[in-house]
Amino acid sequence: MQRALPFILEDRTGSNSNSDFDDMYDRMFYHIARSPGRTTTLIYEMPIRSSRHRRNLPLDREPIVHLEFLPDESLGNISFMKAPYQTTIPMSRYLRKTTIFGSSLSRKFVGSDGREYRWSYRSVAGQEWSCTTVENYLVAHYDLKPSNVRMYDVSGNNLTIYEPFAHLAVEIISTLIIMRHIAQHNL
Repeated sequence: MQRALPFILEDRTGSNSNSDFDDMYDRMFYHIARSPGRTTTLIYEMPIRSSRHRRNLPLDREPIVHLEFLPDESLGNISFMKAPYQTTIPMSRYLRKTTIFGSSLSRKFVGSDGREYRWSYRSVAGQEWSCTTVENYLVAHYDLKPSNVRMYDVSGNNLTIYEPFAHLAVEIISTLIIMRHIAQHNL
């Protein structure tokens, strides 16, 4: 039996509001952008790897997700724009703390498939962020390049999404951005 390859998306810049997530096997590509002076982060599904399109050209597509943060950078709304899952939900309701008094860096969300998923910060050795099912199956993890490792032509920051959960890629990327935003702004 041959195992499917996970989707390993290189986070080109490591920036939470301006980057590209490109699968190393050219299967999926996402562009993350925030306009200067704005508090809305947009996620675009792209047809090609970021290194193959010119960054200075305007995007010729509509974003598939809007992450609207409030002017003070607190949580606002998440809007999914791509059919069939089109909705707007307050981020705090979509991505809830796992316990009332627990860390805000451990949160859960219900995916479009109806299952519950959890993000946690540094709960697994070597993983900056880990996403699991309620049954504790690893769905995805985000890893930062170790500061003492030199990289050539790649950033070293990767989001790995395991193949059975590839249909949730947009939700995984969206919630990862929100989780990293929560950590960055101590929300």
